[in-house]
Amino acid sequence: MEREPMRIREGYLVKKGSMFNTWKPMWVVLLEDGIEFYKRKADNSPKGMVPLKGSSINSPCQDFGKRMFVFKLTAAKQQDHFFQAAYLEERDAWVRDIKKAIHCIDGGQRFARKSTRKSIRLPETINLSALYLSMKDPEKGIKELKLEKDKKVYNHCFTGATVIDWLVSSNSIRNRKEGLMLASSLLSEGYLQPAEDTSKAAAEGLSDTPFLDLSDAYYYFPDSGFFCDGNSSDDDVVLKEEFRGMVVKQGCLLKQGHRRKNWKVRKFVLREDPAYLHYYDPAGGEEPLGAIHLRGCVVTAVEDMPDSKKYDADNILFEIITANDIHYYLQAASSAERTEWIKAIQAVSRTGK
Repeated sequence: MEREPMRIREGYLVKKGSMFNTWKPMWVVLLEDGIEFYKRKADNSPKGMVPLKGSSINSPCQDFGKRMFVFKLTAAKQQDHFFQAAYLEERDAWVRDIKKAIHCIDGGQRFARKSTRKSIRLPETINLSALYLSMKDPEKGIKELKLEKDKKVYNHCFTGATVIDWLVSSNSIRNRKEGLMLASSLLSEGYLQPAEDTSKAAAEGLSDTPFLDLSDAYYYFPDSGFFCDGNSSDDDVVLKEEFRGMVVKQGCLLKQGHRRKNWKVRKFVLREDPAYLHYYDPAGGEEPLGAIHLRGCVVTAVEDMPDSKKYDADNILFEIITANDIHYYLQAASSAERTEWIKAIQAVSRTGK
């Protein structure tokens, strides 16, 4: 009897339509032999399937301008499929597992997880994903600062020289020239972003190198809460205050609408100090659809919602009640993920202002 292919990874990704240039959130399942995508998590039949045999993957895919965290899967028949993750680490995890699944198919092997962490002592063995996590470490990583230039204030960023200094001090490189090559790789892979005109011009090819080892070239981590202050109104200052906090957790959840009571996939970003949970259309748009102020909120697991439409929501529902008595109902992908979100929101609501 032929066994069912093992499920390796599953979750929400945004997928580009094959016929039209539209991006829609899908529930995506990575199997040993292919990728299935569903309109909803609870659907029994997939909307489509991409066989992995003979496929190739390209990441990062920068074909779509400002659309970040995209990877391209090219099937054996040379049809391209584009997927977008919610954040950098999520994209890297999907790409890593898809690459391994393809390698296992080509070699006639079974998929088995092993540690992918490599030594970062020598340039030829550097793992950019692991290095990025080290750079973001709150204690030993690169410190995010408020920097001023040309009458503008850049928040949650750092200089190009600081990046090279950190790479040298952490023994990731042997000299600054080597560090420039490594930082350029981090930039091209999306682990670093240019923050102002000087660094942006270099990244666009108007300098000898895409990354600049300069104290007046500013960079930031994606989804770090970076923003720039210019001549702004009081309302702008209040709005930007919401985004000053460090990102604690992010990912896709289902959110129930307040009026129609229907459920839609939304990308959520949890920030602390100030404590806010912003939600976005995962298919596009840099501006949040809404913000939940978490200071003084109550968040609890919900086992049943008899008055609302829901699909397969056993043990994955939870509710946020704000200090203003506004109720938000959310669905996680699993009971374990629900627990993670509840704990993270509870911690932020107690410590964030």
